[in-house]
Amino acid sequence: MYQTDLSYSAIIADELGWDGLRYPRYGGPGGLPLNLELLMRELDQHFGATLDWWELPMALFRGRQFMDQVEDYWERGAGAVLPAPSATNHVLAVYGWGLRDALDRTADSCAAEIGAPTDDLVHQIVQNHGARAALRVLPRATEADRSSTVFDAAAALGAQLGTEPGDDPDHGIETLVVFLGANNALGAVTELRVVWSGPGYDDLARKDAFTVWRPSDFIAELAHVVTKVQDIRARHVIWCTVPHVTIAPIARGVASKVAPGSRYFPYYTHPWISDDDFDAGRDPAITEEQARAVDSAIDHYNDAITAAVADARRQGRDWYLLDIAGVLDRLACRRYLDDPQARPSWWRPYPLPPELAALAPVPDSRFLTSDGTGRRSGGLFSLDGIHPTTVGYGLIAQELIDIMVRAGVTFYQPDGQTPRIGPVRVDFTRLIRRDTLLTHPPANVTDGLRVLGWADEVLDAFRRVIPF
Repeated sequence: MYQTDLSYSAIIADELGWDGLRYPRYGGPGGLPLNLELLMRELDQHFGATLDWWELPMALFRGRQFMDQVEDYWERGAGAVLPAPSATNHVLAVYGWGLRDALDRTADSCAAEIGAPTDDLVHQIVQNHGARAALRVLPRATEADRSSTVFDAAAALGAQLGTEPGDDPDHGIETLVVFLGANNALGAVTELRVVWSGPGYDDLARKDAFTVWRPSDFIAELAHVVTKVQDIRARHVIWCTVPHVTIAPIARGVASKVAPGSRYFPYYTHPWISDDDFDAGRDPAITEEQARAVDSAIDHYNDAITAAVADARRQGRDWYLLDIAGVLDRLACRRYLDDPQARPSWWRPYPLPPELAALAPVPDSRFLTSDGTGRRSGGLFSLDGIHPTTVGYGLIAQELIDIMVRAGVTFYQPDGQTPRIGPVRVDFTRLIRRDTLLTHPPANVTDGLRVLGWADEVLDAFRRVIPF
């Protein structure tokens, strides 16, 4: 987490002409728990676009020095002091959270997770960084607030009915976005192991043993989430589906497909391991059969989310569905764009905004690479291979805006008073200008991803940054 003023929520607020959005901030010298882009730029600045073998000891020292600075900031420095709580955030998302986390975690429980920092000389990643991040999201102003979940916080916002002319007399929240569930399956590709949920899937103390929730367990958790959302006074609710985890470039398909036109590769492993270097007996990977099973489970998740929205609409609730899974499938480069035979009958390429389509190369879903002269591939996913880049968040924002317009939400000019006329389009020119990974990525993110692979093997950068 770093520039939260460029999240999809903040992009939507900007297009609404609203400058009152309250959201958490994670500043410091290198994000929370670690900004991989800044780490790569640190190495690039001192060692250039390539890392020769004789430079490895100094690069190791430099990388650990940077990570130690970030760790010290959050564990013992200014980042260890929480900002004084004021009003409840409008943005109530916490990275790495699954359904049970959102249902149960509170400021009190997160604070209890944080122990005395140990300043580990080997694993220099911020301890309890997920809990530290959550404490900047959850309400903490009163004793009652500190025992509130994100759903309780949203319900409190919904109860704050407006009293000014033009305010909604029945709903404190105009549009509520529910985007949960990805972290109930993402562990399969971040950890490259498939451990299906079992007893304890709904227990905060036991659930981390699982990387994928069985559909029956996910649906049981979803029922609790639906009940919580029904209790929130929001005029419009937009539910997002769960993306297929094999689309994110954190896990790269290797070896030739067994059958022409198959959607899946025989194995999925780290993106920096090439086809030639991959050894199924040595390298971490999940198999084609496991990838299919995980994606099939996600299809069941999404069927349940879709059914919940449909049922709510039959009851008169103004609920909507944003099929993010479908959006990413239409952007899937190696699965569909590069293999026309694999495309199902429903598939159509996703139409990128003209500003993105005009870039060379056109941003795609592959892992971001550069060769010192600029970006060579990717551009929609950041260096962790999971979260979107700034323009990627812009695409999500545009999809949500389109639904909000359909629901009757009024968007305003920057003055916040004059309604916008005509289609509401995200200012992608602004986002491109702010997206440093897109416009001038670190030169050392080579097409072989050797530096990133080195960072993971030597610094544990990926395995310890991505929390699931």
